[in-house]
Amino acid sequence: MIMIAVAFLLGMILCLLFGVPYISFLKKKMIGQYVKDVAPEAHQKKEGTPTTGGVFIITAVIIASIITLALAQSLSEEAFIILITFIFYTFAGFQDDYLKLKGKHNDGLSAKGKLLRQIAIALLPTIYVMMSNTFGTYFSIGSFEIDLGWLYPILAVFVITGASNAYNLTDGLDGLAASTGMFAFVACSLVLFLTDHSSAAIISAAVAGALFGFLRYNKPKAQVFMGDTGSLAIGGLLGTLAVVGKFEFLLIFIGAVFVMETLSVILQVISFKTTGKRIFKMSPIHHHFELCGWSEKKIVLVFAFTSAIFGALALVLFYLTQQGVI
Repeated sequence: MIMIAVAFLLGMILCLLFGVPYISFLKKKMIGQYVKDVAPEAHQKKEGTPTTGGVFIITAVIIASIITLALAQSLSEEAFIILITFIFYTFAGFQDDYLKLKGKHNDGLSAKGKLLRQIAIALLPTIYVMMSNTFGTYFSIGSFEIDLGWLYPILAVFVITGASNAYNLTDGLDGLAASTGMFAFVACSLVLFLTDHSSAAIISAAVAGALFGFLRYNKPKAQVFMGDTGSLAIGGLLGTLAVVGKFEFLLIFIGAVFVMETLSVILQVISFKTTGKRIFKMSPIHHHFELCGWSEKKIVLVFAFTSAIFGALALVLFYLTQQGVI
């Protein structure tokens, strides 16, 4: 548990240290966010805010993870696969951000191109889990277990790509993705630690710490956005940890806010295409609350609190399953 705390602190400190020079670099190069015309009117003032902040978040996470893993003598194959997957997702997100900046608009990779990249990267940890774990193809809900066999890769890839996209959708307000993600990764770290996935727990803690440090620069009014460089990678890592740690079902609770954001988009699209009416004023749902008059700070605080509550609930459910209660 000491190494979990070390990873968290290192992630936070390194992110704080890397943020200052990187944001200064972005400002000098005038690398700023382009805002879509369909975004709420209040978002137009965010135009030009430095983006790709995910670069220094991920750099902090990787360095903090490697240092802590070395100290804990936990530089395992599992850690290597997780970090490589994280890096690949970072490249995919950075490519998306680069195309947006190059084209001077908010359209990067096509939806199909982005999804294909996410699926291809998700296959790496999926294959690793299936080949290295006796229970690699099992899916469990409480004490109920089912061997999905060759159907498991579909589930695993869905979990990883789904988490990547869900986290990406959540990154729409200053501090929202960082604050909700921080609590999600703390919960993940504890579950992983308690299931003897110590190397994965250390990496998860490093992410939680880095996100906490990133809030210094991303809280309202944000000095920098993480961009797809950060959101696609961090979301992909969240799904990867769930697959490696075999707690895919618990991820529904750990990532409850991200699930809610995604469902709001799905329901909005279905409703509009079938009835011509919208359920929400705008989706993802954080924009709905914005248009209802909630301040950005209020939305972030409520969503972060919700993430913390559901993270705690996930830990309670995990404890009950370990005790054989459910």
